[in-house]
Amino acid sequence: MTDPDAPYHAHIYYDPAERPAAAALRDALAGDPAILLVGPMTDRPIGPHPCPQYEVHFRACSVEAVTSRIEAAGLRALVHPLTDDDLADHTTLAHWIGEPLDLDTTVLDPPGQNKGVPRFGRADFQNDGGIE
Repeated sequence: MTDPDAPYHAHIYYDPAERPAAAALRDALAGDPAILLVGPMTDRPIGPHPCPQYEVHFRACSVEAVTSRIEAAGLRALVHPLTDDDLADHTTLAHWIGEPLDLDTTVLDPPGQNKGVPRFGRADFQNDGGIE
């Protein structure tokens, strides 16, 4: 069983026509106390993500609720845990909502390493439940 406090991400993707729906969902999620962080809308490819997206950070206990809201908005998303294996997080451990995208996995950290990129909030996951 997954620890209910385990860290999770959702990458919510959008194209120009979907941007209003993505922005509305982002605003709704930002007001949800179960959501720990909603990142900025990035209107270009970034990292392994081939199209515009934003991140939502939450805990495992909120996966079902977050997934339901994304599905209701009709947007494509990648939902995954945050472990010490960035590649697995974005591939074998991930769940797609909608049609999967081809990610550029060459930019992901190898297992057990982090190139200094924040992965949960503004810093790596803190066991005390806080975000730096």
